[in-house]
Amino acid sequence: MDVMILTGAGQIGMAIARRMGYGMKIIIGDKHVENAAQVADTMNKAGFDTVATEMDLASRSSILALIEKAKMYGDIKYLVNAAGVSPSQASVETILNVDLYGTAVLLEEAGKVIKPGGAGVTVSSQSGHRLSALGEDIDRQLACTPTEELLGLDVLQTQNIRNTLHAYQLAKRCNVKRVMAEAVKWGKRGARINSISPGIIVTPLALDEFNGPRGDFYKDMFARCPAGRPGTADEVANVAELLMSEKGAFITGADFLVDGGATATYFYGRQEH
Repeated sequence: MDVMILTGAGQIGMAIARRMGYGMKIIIGDKHVENAAQVADTMNKAGFDTVATEMDLASRSSILALIEKAKMYGDIKYLVNAAGVSPSQASVETILNVDLYGTAVLLEEAGKVIKPGGAGVTVSSQSGHRLSALGEDIDRQLACTPTEELLGLDVLQTQNIRNTLHAYQLAKRCNVKRVMAEAVKWGKRGARINSISPGIIVTPLALDEFNGPRGDFYKDMFARCPAGRPGTADEVANVAELLMSEKGAFITGADFLVDGGATATYFYGRQEH
């Protein structure tokens, strides 16, 4: 049996798993196992074959345990990484440990076992696109530095990070660069890996942001963007379906911005007061 690994028991991850996980075993990992169990129950009642397990994205040993559990059921064909924390939920250190280091480790370890013909998507964020260019040297460092040395990079030291949003932006920029580097390695196994950078998608995490210190900023963001609204998890799943299916066979090492044009407005839209 083919296996899908889903990390992060949230709305976006579940939407992608429902779109692509039929007919296979789905291993759902989340730091809060009760969240994974809730998603597993919802999907099992809809005819899917899932099992919930505890998984801490900030821990290599936890990631390896998740992969070993998945291998018990068959060949790992799909990876969907939707785990992470937001700027309003966590400290700078936690964001770097989970969103940056953890994602890098997961892509690395999954890439060692992914089935030929397999595919993966990791959920990044539009925030990574709002960060100023870091330059070729830093981009290469973020892409290629061995995972256990990543958090030692100068650019990621506390004194160089302004706040949790800046840490989050750096983490998401790193995600995109790691995907590019990992795509080369995954390609040697005949597999593909891409990232998706959603904008404001209505999920519990987004609602935390709406009610957090930057809530007014986010509400204004989607009100002024070309789409004029926030997005839905299923719209992210539409893109994941393309990237993970045979229709995306020529797409790897890429990042897809799915934000209703919010980033375009941020950089080039007419400022309205």
